[in-house]
Amino acid sequence: MDAAPLPLRPPIPSPAVLPIGDIHDHHRTGAAAHEPLTLAETKAHLRVETSADDALITGLIRTVREHLERQTGLVLLTRTFRLYLDDWPQARVIQIGRGPVQTIEAVTVYEADGMPFAVDAAGFVLDGQARPARLILPRQPAAGQAINGIEIDFSAGFRMTGADVPDTLKRAMLLHVALLYEFRGAVSPDSQPAAVPAGYDRLIALFCRRGL
Repeated sequence: MDAAPLPLRPPIPSPAVLPIGDIHDHHRTGAAAHEPLTLAETKAHLRVETSADDALITGLIRTVREHLERQTGLVLLTRTFRLYLDDWPQARVIQIGRGPVQTIEAVTVYEADGMPFAVDAAGFVLDGQARPARLILPRQPAAGQAINGIEIDFSAGFRMTGADVPDTLKRAMLLHVALLYEFRGAVSPDSQPAAVPAGYDRLIALFCRRGL
């Protein structure tokens, strides 16, 4: 009897960095549990005193955070991600586009038959503050699977609360929320962000890594 074909993992462009929770069916370990801006401080900035628009403002906070993360490659509050590679880089230095990287959680390599095995990552060298972050693993066993045969799980972010996020980035987000809130009657929440405010690009420029 012929053996049943092994199930294939979803095809993912490589190298790719995706939140773990976005590509697996288990609990969303990569989802943001909190936002760098609180509802209270955002409403104070908007001078909103009622609760009628609380849900809208909460959604706008998430929208501007996601936009800023896309523009800069930063992760504002610590979450877990997975980096996919087809092969190890020849120079042995692995570049990670999301940051700041806090630590390496796990390294997995897949055999030709699709079976995973955990790589001992003890002794890794990480420059998590670099843009991009740089990682050297003492052991880099060859992957038998030609595409996405290497997975590196890592945590990235400025820690767990908005107090750890640079004030300049929080100011940029508050300006952005204010502009989107002005558009609330003309642009649906699903179509936001409709624009960025004057001065926004200048505020985030120092944090942008060109070519992301």
